[in-house]
Amino acid sequence: MKVKHIDHIGIAVKSIEKAGKFYTDIMGFKIENIENVSDQKVNVAFLPITDSEVELLESTDPDGPVAKYINARGEGIQHIAFRVENIDEALKELKGKGVRLIDQEPRAGAGGAKIAFIHPKETSGVLVEICERD
Repeated sequence: MKVKHIDHIGIAVKSIEKAGKFYTDIMGFKIENIENVSDQKVNVAFLPITDSEVELLESTDPDGPVAKYINARGEGIQHIAFRVENIDEALKELKGKGVRLIDQEPRAGAGGAKIAFIHPKETSGVLVEICERD
């Protein structure tokens, strides 16, 4: 599997508007886009920095995965995403190595990415996403 770089760090927040103020007003980032990913019950704000991004994740449903994360652990870093050259090959390699996956096949993610998650029990408790972008 060829990992290109850290694509983004996902931060679970109760409010993109409220949390975004720190990143824009204090850190000087700009929110490039806010996108709704309905099948994941989340709004996503992208704050680019060099060739990576900070991704603010705001639940749109009290039963959504981000809302459940915040209820269990509070706001904060929810996942780290690594950009891979070919997500299909990466998943095949991970399966071949016996790595437990949340997603067996890539799914559509925010920003037009193809994404898949590795189970946190494989990664010392860290939710790891792999993604491919055109």
